[in-house]
Amino acid sequence: MSIAAEKPEPWLRGPIPEVHPLLAPILYSFEQAREDLDNWTAGLTDAQIWDRPHGLAPVGFHLRHIAGSVERLMTYVTGGQLTAAQLAAMRGEMDPGTGRAELLHGLADAFRNAEAIVRVVDPATLTERREVGRKRLPSTVGGLLTHIAEHTQRHVGEAIVTAKLLKLLTSDR
Repeated sequence: MSIAAEKPEPWLRGPIPEVHPLLAPILYSFEQAREDLDNWTAGLTDAQIWDRPHGLAPVGFHLRHIAGSVERLMTYVTGGQLTAAQLAAMRGEMDPGTGRAELLHGLADAFRNAEAIVRVVDPATLTERREVGRKRLPSTVGGLLTHIAEHTQRHVGEAIVTAKLLKLLTSDR
């Protein structure tokens, strides 16, 4: 049974207690990502997680990239710049390795850490300037939070398509 048949999507489950309505969408995005990725990657082997059907990026990359990008972008939200360790981790996101369970665990940790940050953001700071990357490109707290939500969903969609293709290819064998 699909998640959709069990309960409505996160954004349709009502307000999140003690979270400003302008900040809730990013938390809804994280919950949607958790549920969708758990559902659509179920049944994939650890080898399939790193398979590249028709040259597509592996599901494992998307899981690792979502977790890493959320963490990196939250660094900017809090006014920081990336560390050498964060940059090194980013360079290794495409490297095959850990399996589905560990990747989903890492994703859950990244979301949990980001949610703690979002829950304490003062909505009055959404227009505050933030600098992104080595070039220190201009953004705002609100712009970063919006980008984190949409970037997460973009990679969730890519992971779902790849997972569906892997399952289809497996069923043809």
